[in-house]
Amino acid sequence: MPGNIKSKKYTLWIIVGIVSLNSIGMSIVLPLLPFLIGKYLPARQVVFGMSALMSVFAACTFLAAPIFGALSDRYGRKGILMLSLFGSVVGYILFGIGGALWIFFLGRIIDGLTAGNISTLFAYISDSTKPEERSRWFGYISAAMGIGKLGGPALGGLLGSISLGLPFFVTAGLILLSGLAVYFLLPESLAPEKRTKHLTLNSFNTFSHFKDIFSLKEVRLLLTLGVLFYAALGIFQFNFIIFLKDIYKWGPVFIGSLLTLVGICEIISRALFLPWLLKYFSARSIGISGLICFGFGVGMILASIYIHLIVLILFAVVFIICGEGLFDPIYNGKLSQSVDESKQGKLQGVSQSIQAANSMLIPLVAAAIYFYSPSMLYATATLIVLTVVIMYVKFLPKTIPGQNQDENV
Repeated sequence: MPGNIKSKKYTLWIIVGIVSLNSIGMSIVLPLLPFLIGKYLPARQVVFGMSALMSVFAACTFLAAPIFGALSDRYGRKGILMLSLFGSVVGYILFGIGGALWIFFLGRIIDGLTAGNISTLFAYISDSTKPEERSRWFGYISAAMGIGKLGGPALGGLLGSISLGLPFFVTAGLILLSGLAVYFLLPESLAPEKRTKHLTLNSFNTFSHFKDIFSLKEVRLLLTLGVLFYAALGIFQFNFIIFLKDIYKWGPVFIGSLLTLVGICEIISRALFLPWLLKYFSARSIGISGLICFGFGVGMILASIYIHLIVLILFAVVFIICGEGLFDPIYNGKLSQSVDESKQGKLQGVSQSIQAANSMLIPLVAAAIYFYSPSMLYATATLIVLTVVIMYVKFLPKTIPGQNQDENV
């Protein structure tokens, strides 16, 4: 038994390493996108080109993620994860080749239609851990994503100075390396006896998976809570740089320094602070504290519109990122406990699909509200977080049905 536990921990750390490689790869290319698209569009249309590429990717992910999740419930996680990573490799190679705008869209479509890696990785973690361990490992996964945000953009800028296409080929290589690690190092996590037994035509209908998952009362409540939380987070993520530019007149240097602080807070809160707190407090208490911290940070941004203090902005960022860092893994851990192994892939696929829908809609809604009034936008975000806190405290049970009543969640 100790050897088996050691082997599982080794496997889980490989997953963390794979996520870190993917995150570095994806963040390498982010600073280069406007310049690459600028080769094919007039300067005034670059922003629309980028928005269209992001929307196409999000739309494809929305449609494909639940299907890939269901396929992983039937055929296992390993094969689906490799297929997803291979799709990303093809997508980034097409970006590196370039030559026409339609090639970029084809790359994004292929990447989006095979975008099941995050949901499959989360399902893999759920298969391989006890329910009470999942929040901690989801925290490690998220921290690994944060590592890429620190070094990736700088590396991308350096590689891009040599050739605009080079960072995309490097990213494809890193993701290919991740796929090889999956093939050679990761065992299958979902035993055959725990898989769904058959597929139907309905299995390839995205909305049938939504209907199936939302028919479960506890899952429906959790996903509704998640939609609201990630909407408030999306407002911050998609608007904050514009806010700093417009309200505080900050330039790229100050904004870049603040984004470094974001990456540091993300890693510390998820990889260090959360595991330590889980030793002494219940996941439920930590989740509530994270939400309150997050809401307090958003409220501080609202206050900073009227009280121009840089220190207020700095504290707001720390509170928001640390609050998110505590709540997000707790939420994903609680979500994973709401279904058994045979539906983990479908559940995580629906969750990823919802996140993709948020990525399509929130920037548009936030932009419209911000154009009317920046203070109204952040007042709206604050009210959303308050609603999430009330839902989490009042309506979510302290334990998941079918779970050991001695476990704190």
